[in-house]
Amino acid sequence: MSGQATAPGTRVLVIDDDAQILRALRINLSAHGYTVLVADGGAAALRVAADGHPDVVVLDLGLPDLDGAEVIEGLRGWSTVPVIVLSARTDSGDKVRALDAGADDYVTKPFGMAELLARLRAAVRRSAVSAVDGEAVLTTPDFTVDLAAKTVVRSDGTDVHLTPTEWGILELLVRHRGKLVDQKRLLREVWGPQYGTETHYLRVYMAQLRRKLEPAPSRPRYLITEAGMGYRFEG
Repeated sequence: MSGQATAPGTRVLVIDDDAQILRALRINLSAHGYTVLVADGGAAALRVAADGHPDVVVLDLGLPDLDGAEVIEGLRGWSTVPVIVLSARTDSGDKVRALDAGADDYVTKPFGMAELLARLRAAVRRSAVSAVDGEAVLTTPDFTVDLAAKTVVRSDGTDVHLTPTEWGILELLVRHRGKLVDQKRLLREVWGPQYGTETHYLRVYMAQLRRKLEPAPSRPRYLITEAGMGYRFEG
């Protein structure tokens, strides 16, 4: 068992149509302090999520009624809960589609319980309210970022809904605005120390952030790429 503690009562929703995996995860996650909710299909998962308000979701892509990406899109219609995909699919296209739909992480089956627990802790940590250092509010001509409230509001007053991972990237860049944040640092601080080489995660999420924040996403004004090195926030 890992020596790292889980916040008491952290609620995890496990979605998988394999009864043995559901049972094993329920037992293991309960033993590590999680409150475990389960669902064996996509429609059932959306109902359980709406009723149970989980803190994190573990989702298999190959469900009998809905594709996992459809479940993520359904969740993202009303929730920013962290979603960890747990799937036997190894094709990069499946990974990108899941991440593009709003997943926060992707674990390939077969998996080790220690790795899954580490990723769960990282996902919950990313979605927790961060301590604020220095200036708490950054205002640009197009949007305002409030680091204390963890909100982004457009200049017309409408809210910008970000997933926990999108927020983690934006927050790190905003806190270091005007400075290059290299790819490895972004990956390690947002996803965890074992993610230093998963650069495709950054490409997907930066594209999503630009679609949500930039007036012209193809010609970014705020979220600047330093080719081969990392990213910089100008604002």
